[in-house]
Amino acid sequence: MNDTLKILESRRSCRNFDSDKMVSEEDIQAIIEAGTYAASGMGRQSSIIIAVTNKELRDQLSAENAKIMGADTDPFYGAPVILVVLANKDIPTYKYDGSLVMGNLMNAATSLGLGSIWVHRAKEEFESEFGKKILADLGIEGNYEGIGHCAIGYAAAPANAPAPRKDNYVYYVR
Repeated sequence: MNDTLKILESRRSCRNFDSDKMVSEEDIQAIIEAGTYAASGMGRQSSIIIAVTNKELRDQLSAENAKIMGADTDPFYGAPVILVVLANKDIPTYKYDGSLVMGNLMNAATSLGLGSIWVHRAKEEFESEFGKKILADLGIEGNYEGIGHCAIGYAAAPANAPAPRKDNYVYYVR
């Protein structure tokens, strides 16, 4: 089996990161670059990525996300790097485009020996005044919707084994 297929089969959501161990800048950039090469409808590249390594902003995102979720725990599971994916709602394929970026980010992280997880509620976060201020502070203008947060870091424990694939996953027409 080739390396790409091995990565796709071995990627699991990480829910326990080593919060004291920062990901190297080189690895962060490689993961982000992989995200920028995700397929997009008609090649429009409707998505953008906000790379958050600043602990203060990371913790603010965590608190806001937890508030939306109705919890008081860290929804990012201690991950030190949060890659927020947003996509331009003016592009008809924006949700699919952003989802493909998220997939590329998570698979790239796995290929580098890092853990990752897709954390939801980016839509609600960036519809709020909190999120709008982040976009304004970064000079990001446009009709963007939050697609997801890709939390990245070193796993504090080994990944779980994959769940068995369901029996009726694929139907063939030959």
